[in-house]
Amino acid sequence: MDTMTENDYLIAWGCYAFAAFGCLLVWMRLTRWMWRWLREPLRLLVAVLLFSPTIIDPVKDKVAPAIAITALDLLFKVGNNAWRAISDLLMYGMIAFGLYLVMVAIRFPIERASNARKEQAAAAKAAAKAEDPDDDHPFGGAGDDRYGRPPVPSNPQRLRVEPRL
Repeated sequence: MDTMTENDYLIAWGCYAFAAFGCLLVWMRLTRWMWRWLREPLRLLVAVLLFSPTIIDPVKDKVAPAIAITALDLLFKVGNNAWRAISDLLMYGMIAFGLYLVMVAIRFPIERASNARKEQAAAAKAAAKAEDPDDDHPFGGAGDDRYGRPPVPSNPQRLRVEPRL
């Protein structure tokens, strides 16, 4: 029986990593419409499923994707690595979701404070706009302020005098 050389092993892992990254990108595209608190855990779950390795040969330190080993062992009933692969998947999943919960616990108060600052700024802007009596120009100005630029003080248009009819 022909065994894999180290180069074949690295090429196989490279091809798998490329395909798994493509699958993860497709999954991210498919879940972009979802509510954020549902989308992020689902993306993390798929990342754990795709990128979790498990040991297949302890003597040679060979690893393979845990989801592939589980599927092959359960479908073809060969080998005894399915339970090891499932336990590795669960271990990596618990670690990833624990880190995710820590990140959420850090991010939540920061976002809450940011939203409160935005609401205060919007309220202050609305209050300032309501107090400004000169802001009631339904047709806008006729000079340089049409485009939001401040008027130039030495503008010759300002010196022009219109005749009265």
